[in-house]
Amino acid sequence: MTDSDSGLEPAPVRLAPGDPAPEFTLPDADGTPVSLADHRGRRVIVYCYPAALTPGCTTQAIDFTAAAGELAEAGLDIIGISPDPPEKLLRFREKEELGITLVSDVDKEVLRAYGAFGPKKLYGKEVVGVIRSTFVVDGEGRIEKASYNVKATGHVAKLRRELGLG
Repeated sequence: MTDSDSGLEPAPVRLAPGDPAPEFTLPDADGTPVSLADHRGRRVIVYCYPAALTPGCTTQAIDFTAAAGELAEAGLDIIGISPDPPEKLLRFREKEELGITLVSDVDKEVLRAYGAFGPKKLYGKEVVGVIRSTFVVDGEGRIEKASYNVKATGHVAKLRRELGLG
């Protein structure tokens, strides 16, 4: 069971604080292009999740939506990236009443650039797929914080504490 085009996925890159954040322009749930560069001057939480409308990803998106106001006041925007097409992201946003930006990376190029796609353990088996990850990008477009293999439940609260917000 793989998500990979070739079945042979190289080990993902790992971004670290100080690295330039990979630039991207991806369609949101409405098909409108969203670029990381559009947020220059503000910090951005870029979070990568496996699939819309699944239990863990729904929990995480609802938690980010609940924290969005506080995060915006602290100068942080939120962008969620998944390999889902925009139509599925629209259904996800509407069904769960999400108030955050969700973008589509169906080719998984941006997910790979962030090190958020590759081999991972799932229920004890090695599979290839999206590695749930969160990044804080500073106002100049550099990685401030990179977290890989995060848990969906409780992650947003932990991130808020790490950012001195909760």
